[in-house]
Parts: sequence; C-alpha cells; structure tokens
Amino acid sequence: MTRTVDLNADMGESFGAWTMGDDKALLRVVSSANVACGFHAGDPDVMAATMAEAAGNGVGIGAHPGFRDLQGFGRHRMQVPAESLANAIRYQIGAAQAMARAAGAELRHLKLHGALANMASEDEALARLCYDAALSVAPELIVMVLAGTAQERAARGLGCLWAGEIFADRAYNDDATLVDRRLPGAVLHDAAEVGPRIRQMLEEEAIITASGKRLPAAIDTICLHGDTPAAVDLARALRRELEDAGIAIRPVTGRRD
Repeated sequence: MTRTVDLNADMGESFGAWTMGDDKALLRVVSSANVACGFHAGDPDVMAATMAEAAGNGVGIGAHPGFRDLQGFGRHRMQVPAESLANAIRYQIGAAQAMARAAGAELRHLKLHGALANMASEDEALARLCYDAALSVAPELIVMVLAGTAQERAARGLGCLWAGEIFADRAYNDDATLVDRRLPGAVLHDAAEVGPRIRQMLEEEAIITASGKRLPAAIDTICLHGDTPAAVDLARALRRELEDAGIAIRPVTGRRD
C-alpha cells in the first residue's frame, strides 16, 4: 500500500498593498492551504483570491485563525477571556467558510496560527476551547494538531477528526514543541537539509528534536511556512524527496483515534 502524506502551507497572509509570500507558486506544490482569516494577516480580497487559486489547483482549503494581532503577525502571546477567544475563532471560521464556498469549494480543515498555536500546544484546556469553538460552527472540520503536544490530546479528547502535523522548516524541543523563533537554528532554510530530515521522520514515525531525541508521532501532514524566503524552494525539494521515496502527496484526511 502506497504511503501518503499531506503537504500544507500557511498562506493568504498579504494585507492590502503589502505582499507576503509567493502563494501562487506554493499552490502548485502543496496539497493543503491554511488561509489567514484577517486577524493576524489577510483581508477579504486576499482570502478570496487565495481560496480561488487553491480550488483551481485542487488544494484542500483550511482556516488559519489566530489572535487579533496584525502588528505582531499573530506572534504576540495574548491573554484573552475565554468566551471572547471562542467567539474570535467562530468569527474567523465563518469568514473562511464563506470565502471557500464563494470559490466553489468547502472548508476542510483548521490549523491555529502563531502564538495561539504555541500556547495551545502547551495548554490542553486552551486547545480544547479553540477546537470546540471551531467545531461548533463546522463539526466535520479536520483539526490539524502539533503532533505529540497538548493540541493532540485536546483533539483526541473531543473525538473529532484530527491530523498530526510536523514542521519541515522548524526545529523541535524535546517535548515536541517548537524551538522559539528568536533562538539560533529555530527556522531551517536549507532545502538540502529539510528533505532528508523529513523523510527520516516519516520512516521512523517520530519527531527528531534538535538534541537528536526521537519522539514517536502520528504524522499525517507536513507544514512549510509560506512567509519564509526559501518557502517555494523548500516545498519543491521536499515534495521531490518524498515522491522519490514512493510517498504520494494528497490533501489531508482526518483520523478519530
């Protein structure tokens, strides 16, 4: 049986006259797109254009909600009252649903962004709050979780469809969380390094941390950040590496276990 995996990228993060990333090029490589919903980045026009391009390329469309933090690109840790945060998630999911349907597609998955995602990887109650809010709007969404973290525990506890995610271009701590972006080596840029590293993780079914530790993980989808300068080259190199290994690239599908 052929092994399959999803390649996803965060995109739709331009805003007005400000352009972030090469979404059109990425959408010819990845199989799932996590589209910003206007809080940390993106706007209605950018959402519409990104989703139309994704639909035209047969790429699965997902919502990428975060904190209301345009200035900080959603990377400022914020303390938001629970009900306000839940409503912010619902608001962003609703916008993503509407734009996807206008593009002739459906919203398939959810992936938290930035600081909110990092906080949810450490705090199961926070992750559950966010996922429960999203599922109250779209019960069949596939929840992309940072594999091996509190996000995964929350999704399992909710009994929803979920998919385990690893990052191609980020280094890992020994607890499966991501190395802080401010630290040296946290973000990987070398395409020659990224492909073999991810292939090894898939073969071992484990996250390989910066210290060399192996953490067994359910790996269903691999993320590349669309805002890094080498994103397109990394995506192409990674896809080539995986396909050469006989691994097929397909839009994410969820599991319930």
